[in-house]
Amino acid sequence: MYSDGIDDTPTNLTRPKTDATLTIRVIKSFAFRTERSLVLHHANLETTTVGQLKDMVRQAIQTQPGWKPYRNATFDTIKLYTRAHGAKTTNLIINLDHDEWIFEDESVILCDLENESEVSFFNRVQYEEFKTNPDTKWES
Repeated sequence: MYSDGIDDTPTNLTRPKTDATLTIRVIKSFAFRTERSLVLHHANLETTTVGQLKDMVRQAIQTQPGWKPYRNATFDTIKLYTRAHGAKTTNLIINLDHDEWIFEDESVILCDLENESEVSFFNRVQYEEFKTNPDTKWES
């Protein structure tokens, strides 16, 4: 704490890992750049797995207001969009590089993964198709 009363604690340490707030970029369409951010409050990073996070997001999409256009879409993959303090991708919808950033193992605990990063949740088949032809339709 500074002498003027301002808290200088780094933002990643202000909340405990047992009460985190997560923001997930839910991507419905790569070609049309249709995505919406979902905020999940009070997530326990020490006990929640990647598989459980996927289930939490799917449940929120099915039950929270405003998500009706996303309810019939299939979401099965989580990938880092950017790393904390790293360079951002030039693609506005998804990072097409770094397939090693895809969270393949659903049993991994969230606190064992990247800290303070942006993640995307999407359909893997659509992602692979978009990688082979990354054209956006709304610009045409």
